[in-house]
Amino acid sequence: MQPILKIDLTTGATEEIVIPKEWEKDFLGGASLAARILYPSLTPELDALSPEAPLLFLTGPMTGTSGPTTGRFVICGKGPATGLWAESNIGGFWGPELRKAGYDGLWVTGKAPEPVYLWLNGSKLEVRSAAHLWGQNTYTTQDKIKDEVGEKSARVCVIGTAGEKQVLFASIMCDHGRMAGRTGMGAVMGSKNLKAVAVQGTNEIPVFDLTKYKSLRSEANRKLKEDNEAKVIREVGTAGAANYAEYLGALPVKYYTRGSFENVDNVSGAKMTETILVGRSACQGCVIACGRVVKLPGDRTKRKGPEHETMVGFGANLLNDNLESIVDLGELCDRYGMDTISASNTIGLAFHLYEKGIITKEDTGGIELKWGDVDAIEALVRLVGSREGIGDLMAQGSRSFAAHFGVEEEAVQVNGLEVAYHDPRGVSGMALSYATSPRGACHNQSDYFFVDWGHSHEELGIQFFERHAQAEKAGNVARHQNWRSVDNAIVMCIFANVEAEEKVKLINVACGLDWSVDDMMRFGERSWNLKRAINNRMGLTAANDRLPKGLLEPFPDGGSAGFVPDIRGMLSAYYEARGWDPETGKPTRGKLIELGLEDVAQDLWG
Repeated sequence: MQPILKIDLTTGATEEIVIPKEWEKDFLGGASLAARILYPSLTPELDALSPEAPLLFLTGPMTGTSGPTTGRFVICGKGPATGLWAESNIGGFWGPELRKAGYDGLWVTGKAPEPVYLWLNGSKLEVRSAAHLWGQNTYTTQDKIKDEVGEKSARVCVIGTAGEKQVLFASIMCDHGRMAGRTGMGAVMGSKNLKAVAVQGTNEIPVFDLTKYKSLRSEANRKLKEDNEAKVIREVGTAGAANYAEYLGALPVKYYTRGSFENVDNVSGAKMTETILVGRSACQGCVIACGRVVKLPGDRTKRKGPEHETMVGFGANLLNDNLESIVDLGELCDRYGMDTISASNTIGLAFHLYEKGIITKEDTGGIELKWGDVDAIEALVRLVGSREGIGDLMAQGSRSFAAHFGVEEEAVQVNGLEVAYHDPRGVSGMALSYATSPRGACHNQSDYFFVDWGHSHEELGIQFFERHAQAEKAGNVARHQNWRSVDNAIVMCIFANVEAEEKVKLINVACGLDWSVDDMMRFGERSWNLKRAINNRMGLTAANDRLPKGLLEPFPDGGSAGFVPDIRGMLSAYYEARGWDPETGKPTRGKLIELGLEDVAQDLWG
């Protein structure tokens, strides 16, 4: 493994961190290694927006190796809205470029006295003034920095004004709208007066056995190009799932209060493909190319098209069936540098509270919040991104926004992170995914809706259960979370349908290991339990494992009519499957020791 470059922005001091060999083997890279590295510093007392708070950019052992789908890296720290483990996964080309510069990570602490950006050209690091870039949007900033450093091929991670103003769901962008969206790492970056990090490298990316890896990689990419799921995602994008999700009652509508959306055909991946799609974009080495490139009538330039979460968040969630407006709203969030899930969810909450009479025009600054009104939606996006008016309250996230008006239970969130757009009333496995995710209501720590749709992994013991099955699928969900923990460590896109035997071969050849599939899954379990322990140390208990009221009320119609998940029964079975103490919510001492986390066991249990 290459070193990690650490910089203290307060003093300007830098050092190279060499990762212990046993950590390389036990935690590999990505989010798992980030959790091991940051474990000592993530305490209950740590203010996520303080100079002391860490911001860790970390690649995995397969980042930048051209396959399959390994152009990814993670950004980790403490969530400013959740107070818990924060992990955001992002694609594009920045991660591979960092590895080519000779580093596998960048660890930032401290706070610069004035706005700055970092320029890492090979192994040479410069801290440059960003005073003239403060207030610029994410796309403009990338272009200006490339001009300033004189390298058009440089890759730039950047925040917008939302990060500067510390909107708690601010994101970090690179390349063509690739976003580290969830958990507010853009706010942490802004709190450090760090506008951007530009990188360029020329080194070869290290692989243990390059000859064997190239052969395995080529075969995996060939299979992936022919995979049915990959073909669908390439053809219609991730938003291609909207129609089927709506049919099942799994598509959130009108802020999770309706079971169906009659105009779903107008705001789907198929509609985008038929009308405005003009191209596709891909991360480094990806053969799927899920990114959408669109051109609206009257536009002179091509633009980024919305993926599933943005399409639903600014579409069905707000009763908006205008596809072109969703493109505009998604791009507006990207330019401010805001997570479209949390932004649209919190805006949906504002409309919901307005309809219930809890907030009025006096609170909104005169804006009438009518469902589907694109002008009103856009106005709220701008207020949040600039932290003006009611947007200043909304920028704290939906939990704090609802609590301000004395109705915290109305917010559809878990542990301070807004729920993504896969309703567990239509796909019950997502109930456990949301309730137990280490970073709040997350769909990427386990996109279990795919399993509920029929994509099982029998070789891993992840069987198919009927989509409204409950406690009997708890062990399945746990195994699926372990499986995704592997992806978030190596770092591989979750859209890559790479089977277990093939994946473990790639890991072994890339890292010089001799793992079996069981070893790989044990690694995933170790990673999941370590993140859980981090959260336990920061105050999370069994009481945090819950679903919001809005997901526990049955719909009278639609594909999930009359059903709500029995979350308590599911959690009881899940705790048993995990080996967690049901009273405290902690992994038991025995489980931690079994996974090789003896020091963690000592911290949690004495």
